[in-house]
Formats: sequence, C-alpha cells, structure tokens
Amino acid sequence: MAHQDPIARLVSQLARLPGIGEKTANRLAFHIIKEPAAFAQELSEALLGVKERIGLCTTCCNLTETDPCWICQSEKRDSSVICVVEGTPDLMAIERTGEFMGRYHVLHGVLRPLEGVGPDEIRVRELVQRLSKPEQGVREVIVATNPNTDGETTALYIARLLRPFEVKVTRIASGIPIGGDLEYTDRVTLGRALLGRREI
Repeated sequence: MAHQDPIARLVSQLARLPGIGEKTANRLAFHIIKEPAAFAQELSEALLGVKERIGLCTTCCNLTETDPCWICQSEKRDSSVICVVEGTPDLMAIERTGEFMGRYHVLHGVLRPLEGVGPDEIRVRELVQRLSKPEQGVREVIVATNPNTDGETTALYIARLLRPFEVKVTRIASGIPIGGDLEYTDRVTLGRALLGRREI
C-alpha cells in the first residue's frame, strides 16, 4: 500500500515543507536515495539536533542554542537600539549587511486579523516587557517588518503600542532597489522612495 511504501512516505513528508511541491519532493527523495547511507544519517541527525537543541532566547526571542543568544550576550552591540523583525531569517539578512550593531526582537510572525493571528500569537508582549525595564536603556525601536499589508499593519500596531514609552519608533525605508529603473517601478514603491528620501 502507498502509505507503507518508504519512498511514498518520504515524498509525502518532504512535500509538507513550505515551497516544496510534489515534483520537488520527488526529486529530493530520489536524490536522498541515490546518496550513500551516511548522507541520510547526517541529514536525520541534523534535523533531530535542531529540534532538540534549538529554543528561543529569553531576551529577544531569536532561535538559539544558547540562552541568551550570542547577539544578546555580545558587549559590542548597542543595547539602546532594538530592531524588530518578523523572523530569524530576517535577522540573518540584516546581519549579512554588516550595517546594524544594535539588538533584535523577533516576533515570529505578523498580525493577520483575517486569519485569526492577533497580538497574542506573536511575540509582542515580550517586546513590551523589555521596554518596561528602565535598566535596558532602550532609546529607539526600528520596525523592520516586510513592506506588505501584514507587515505594515504590524508596524502600525507596534508604533501605537509603544507610544507610552519614552522611545523613538522608526520604520525601515523601502523604495527603489539598486539597479532598478524608475520607469518600471510600481506607484507605491516609488512613492515610498520619495517619502523615505535622505540628504546626500
């Protein structure tokens, strides 16, 4: 029977991953089959290791093996500036730029009212708790959610939520990508680029 076939079971499990359709799952499954047994062993150990050893940083909610995470532990980081991101992949993307030396707060999602995702389903409460501690000395919160409807809704909610605190709330700029053409840029992106202009 299909559910007892190990190949079909592997394809079925791989297809559960986001962005992986049945064709891609098939290709991945047969690649795994062609590889030596050691490859499958290492892959399974890596998967189990992530599930067993990775948790949330109790300070910033980043995915980490140590608590607090290496960013929160670093004395070289500016603890007065917090960059709020949707998920750890976004944190990693900002880290790759080498331009930000503050701390982070990871929401693990955004507000999606139509799908029933409210403030209790993301890590907003933890952000408020951080700002409630005067010893943290936070002076600016940069909201770096994605520039789409859900990201904007979340950014506005956070800005309103943080009004009682003596902290500056800023939003990352969005606009024309390097190498882009104004002629082919959509109206909203071009408008944001104009609003987010800076002195040169």
